[in-house]
Amino acid sequence: MKTTLEHQAEKQVPFLRVAQSRNDNASATLKGATWARLCATAGAVVWAALAVLARIGVARIGAIELLLLFAPLVIVPLGMELGRVVGGSGRFEDWARRLQPGGVLLAVVAMILPLGWKAGLLALGWLCVCVLMAVGGIVGLVQAWRFDAGAGARVTFGTLVPLKIAQIDLAVGGAWFVASRLGIRPLGIQEPIGLLTAVHFHYAGFASATIAAATLAFAQSRETQRWLRFVVPVVVGMPFVVAVGFVVSPVLKMVAAVLFSASIAVLAIAVRGCGRAAEHPTARSLLQVAAAAVFAGMVLSGIYAVVDFMGSEVLTIPQTARTHGILNAFGFCLLGLLGWLVECGQKN
Repeated sequence: MKTTLEHQAEKQVPFLRVAQSRNDNASATLKGATWARLCATAGAVVWAALAVLARIGVARIGAIELLLLFAPLVIVPLGMELGRVVGGSGRFEDWARRLQPGGVLLAVVAMILPLGWKAGLLALGWLCVCVLMAVGGIVGLVQAWRFDAGAGARVTFGTLVPLKIAQIDLAVGGAWFVASRLGIRPLGIQEPIGLLTAVHFHYAGFASATIAAATLAFAQSRETQRWLRFVVPVVVGMPFVVAVGFVVSPVLKMVAAVLFSASIAVLAIAVRGCGRAAEHPTARSLLQVAAAAVFAGMVLSGIYAVVDFMGSEVLTIPQTARTHGILNAFGFCLLGLLGWLVECGQKN
């Protein structure tokens, strides 16, 4: 059986045709896609029920908590599947997919319970899923670093790296989720910043990097938008710099947030361009709407970074969560992942 990296050394073919050949047979691809649809659909139903319960006051869950739960319930299973199709999958990622439903169930219960050791202990269930994904990402990066197959490998290396770093983002987000439910304050960071950091690494980290990798793979297959390979590393790396800025320096935090917002806005241009060239009409619509949503969301994010540095309350954290957070989570991450998954289906 060929490894993922050996397949990456094969000559370049249309978008995702290489990813299809990574599977031993077509039934494996169908099984993975079906599993992702089931998990994401069930997760959406659970999330909608939680939102209703929170609205009528039965469940004590706020907007930021709901925003975070939408990631493990819906965004992560979709991102897992897109990452598998675009970049292949190893045994750690396979284990994470199998454990995802159980991990997300524990995460939901942990969010409903009051802060404390019980909630933190249950949140560890989701962290285990995230850690498995991160270990798979580290293994993939090490294999990529050691692999040398000439120019053919270098073409796809640019899509592999962001996918693997996206998996590492999940572990960071999962760790902050556990810390938030335990009620502890790592590095003196107060709530809701701790919970928002978990949100940040699930969406701005994992989901955005996965979409960026899929967009880059599509652009490379069409030999268009060559400048995108310089933007994707910024998209992938800046979430870590933003997080460091919260601890190290307000100036670093502002500059990194503005640069990250700008890089996502540029990525939105690429997503729109690639979306217009997609073969599936539904994918074209989803990707273009996703691009418009994230462009607007990143303008708000950039404004918040500046006004927060200036000490102004023109745009508060709750307002940002209700505007930028919704545009990014539902407009960009959800529609972007769905758009590329639909385009993947077009190639099957």
